Amino acid sequence: MSQERDEIAVVGAGLAGCLLACFLARRGYRVALYERRPDPRTGTVERGRSINLALSERGLDALRRIGLDTQVMSDALPMRGRMIHPVAGESQFQPYSAAGDRAINSISRGALNNALLDAATALPGVRVAFDHRLVGLDPTTGEMTFETPQGKVLATSPVVLGADGAGSAVRGQLLGHGLLRESVDFLDYGYKELTIPPLGGDFALDPEALHIWPRGTSMMIALPNPDRSFTCTLFWPTHGTASFASLGSPAAIERHFAQHYPNLLPLAPNLVDDYQHNPVGVLGTVRCDPWQVTGRVGLLGDAAHAIVPFYGQGANCAFEDVVELDRCLDECADDWSAALPQFQRRRQDNAEAIAQMALANFVEMRDKVASPLFQFGRRVEHALERALPGRYVSRYELVSFSTTPYAEVRRRVRRQHRMLGAAGVGAALLLAGAVGSVLRRGRRR
Repeated sequence: MSQERDEIAVVGAGLAGCLLACFLARRGYRVALYERRPDPRTGTVERGRSINLALSERGLDALRRIGLDTQVMSDALPMRGRMIHPVAGESQFQPYSAAGDRAINSISRGALNNALLDAATALPGVRVAFDHRLVGLDPTTGEMTFETPQGKVLATSPVVLGADGAGSAVRGQLLGHGLLRESVDFLDYGYKELTIPPLGGDFALDPEALHIWPRGTSMMIALPNPDRSFTCTLFWPTHGTASFASLGSPAAIERHFAQHYPNLLPLAPNLVDDYQHNPVGVLGTVRCDPWQVTGRVGLLGDAAHAIVPFYGQGANCAFEDVVELDRCLDECADDWSAALPQFQRRRQDNAEAIAQMALANFVEMRDKVASPLFQFGRRVEHALERALPGRYVSRYELVSFSTTPYAEVRRRVRRQHRMLGAAGVGAALLLAGAVGSVLRRGRRR
């Protein structure tokens, strides 16, 4: 390998940065990880910022390649479907897969980050510099300037990779040099974290489901934790008469949740305190172009293409970026000036595809999942998957339970819909048979 002795700079020791360090070290590179925060393994987690991840096949595929999947999955909780909580009436379970046997996995972002950080630092040639905030970058020389508690620190690397999240300092430096264009499209929705503690030493809700409270103009989700608590995330507009800003007093908060989330209130004794003191996070989609400059400075993960969290694919997509960059380095014989542009060509359409699907899934989760028509359509779709195994696969299964490129998922789903339309009478008969089967199973329950 031509660059065996080079030390590659990775800015950001979060999920993508640590995974990237593992892959690069496996290739024989020395790696310097620079992180603006203190070591998360020794510090305290910022309140209201521990949103769980839904780890699915794309992320697991990346972890398998470095032998971390078994360790990570030991702390994960499988969720086999959505549990829909209406304002009134019984909750309803919607399985993710046609057979009901596939699951996405709830895992703590912090626990996963720590596991990846431990794995990276255990490898020869990997070092981590915490409390290093990037404030300057010369893309032509690879010289970086960091602010640290001890003052400014200079470092130089032949290759600088930005894996430092949606607010990427590396991307900001390239933007400041006029070397890329970016757009950040914020939703008028924010999010706030709430908690459901264990109830009598056990889970207060079904731990094998991702719980959703769809309310049209707002939505809440809850994911299980190994300590038998649930991490809840409330999504609500940031401004207006029905928004985070509209609730001030404890009494107003309790009234609102009693009206709109009646089964939550008795399960969340700290709800008012969480609501008043946990911050409101922002949600948005980041796009930029190009993702690399001069073949020596590159972006990946959220730094290149942050998405909203409603498909549970942000971390999975970033992990898939690392796998693809590793593949490009293989194909380009570790020539970074060839590998980085190839990486962008391979991934940019896929990043845009999942960005659009994530936005669409927000509408589905917020507005549609409680609809009897939507639920009927999902049962029919699962019936079609059983009737046409391998030929008809739902968008959700392709996104969450395969590594089919996101852009190809969109193309395949469109082809499936065209196929059914073109089949005409035959498709109608098949659909009728599938519907009848669904209805018969429903009557047998």
